[in-house]
Amino acid sequence: MARGAFAVTPRWPGALTGALVLVLTLGTLAAVALRAQWDGGLSTADWAAIRFTVLQAVVSAGLSVLLAIPVSRALARRRFAGRQVLITLLGAPFLLPVIVAVLGLLSVFGRGGILNAGLGALGFAPLSVYGFHGVVLAHVFFNLPLATRLILQGWLAIPAERFRLAATLNAPVGRLLEWPMLRAVGPGVFLVVFLICLTSFAVALTLGGGPRATTVELAIYQALRFDFDLGRAALLACVQFSLCAGAAVVVWRITGQDAMGAGFDRVVQRWDRGRAIVDGLAIGLAAIFLLVPLGMIVLRGLPGLGDLPASVWIAAGRSIVVATISATLCVSMALSLALWGGRAVAVIGVLPLAASGLVVGTGAFLIVYPFVNPARLALPMTALVNATLALPFVLRSVAPAVAGIQTDFGRLGAALGLRGWAWLRIAVLPRIARPLGFGAGLAAALSMGDLGVIALFAGDAQETLPLAMYRLMGAYRMESAAAAGLLLLALSLLMFWICDRGGRVDADM
Repeated sequence: MARGAFAVTPRWPGALTGALVLVLTLGTLAAVALRAQWDGGLSTADWAAIRFTVLQAVVSAGLSVLLAIPVSRALARRRFAGRQVLITLLGAPFLLPVIVAVLGLLSVFGRGGILNAGLGALGFAPLSVYGFHGVVLAHVFFNLPLATRLILQGWLAIPAERFRLAATLNAPVGRLLEWPMLRAVGPGVFLVVFLICLTSFAVALTLGGGPRATTVELAIYQALRFDFDLGRAALLACVQFSLCAGAAVVVWRITGQDAMGAGFDRVVQRWDRGRAIVDGLAIGLAAIFLLVPLGMIVLRGLPGLGDLPASVWIAAGRSIVVATISATLCVSMALSLALWGGRAVAVIGVLPLAASGLVVGTGAFLIVYPFVNPARLALPMTALVNATLALPFVLRSVAPAVAGIQTDFGRLGAALGLRGWAWLRIAVLPRIARPLGFGAGLAAALSMGDLGVIALFAGDAQETLPLAMYRLMGAYRMESAAAAGLLLLALSLLMFWICDRGGRVDADM
């Protein structure tokens, strides 16, 4: 850290990063606020979009948490072959590009999906996945793993001594241990998923299904790309920022509360295992719901890989370049802020949670439009915005490790005269290699699958792989879209693995 009695690194990189984050969040918000059409107010369609956005986020978050409770409880109570693999899969929901998840769901629940094929064989009418229920289905698919993993951490945090005491006294575990844990953890998980659903642009873009299923972000996109109504887009961007900021503040206030106390880190033994068939059914249904759409992506994508248009491979190359730049920027920004330290860094680090990618992109569009064609800045702007939006997650991974190094070795470094780059190279980087590699992989994977900012700026010459995949879906070239989705999924996982693996090689800690 760069503050305190033993500051061994300069403060200017952190200050520069902080200023950049403020410009990209509050600065772009100011740009849209100045351009917003406050006199005209919100139209009936705008209010409908706001209601739909909040309603689908509430329902999606509620269903994700309710379904995650029995799944996480079963995982906490049972031991079986492949359990750790399944938990690891549940721990990486952000690595799955949203557009790929949507295509997988269409392969199962869409008009030509296996569900409607089965219904047709039985003589039933086909089901439509588009509209409110389709958006909720996609959000549950995408966020059920995250909610399960977060609630599972709450279950595993209950000390083993509490279960032993409950078994000794023949006390009800559910009422005395599990329900208090859920009351402490559940609201925070709900709000995190709610915030994610508020800013899920790609799901609404592909599954919205018309004016009755339009979110605020989709309305912003339509106002810019189709109507070119900058004032209305700016007004809607202010509304979206207010929704996200309110949810982010509540998340920040209520998360991180420990209701179970400390234990002696013994292995938890459970005597209240209940019915194994109920736990097995919960785990099995969740695994089927999550894995079948991904399996369909692989099955439908493999035959078309060799026939992909050259433009898709070029778009994939652009995505790799953008993701690499974004990951590099993100870890550099996170490291600068972590070395700077202080309360201001904590505030700056959570600002991007309140800033939707579409809001930041709209503000950036309004800033650069009078001076240059926004399409010319599509790729660098996408890399910069993606790096900023991934910053809270990477900073959360890196900052504790940097703070520990300062506490443990700050005095020694000052005594030895280690400052600046020497301190960073000798004392800091070797000891934060693992969290830094994980953060870089996470930022790269998030950038690879982004279909937000690039949709506002890009023309054909700036097309990235998610945008190329979306356009193939719009042209009903589903086999090519599935192949592009498989390519996108493979590249996202590969980039995460390379960065994460690179951080673990020869790491000191």
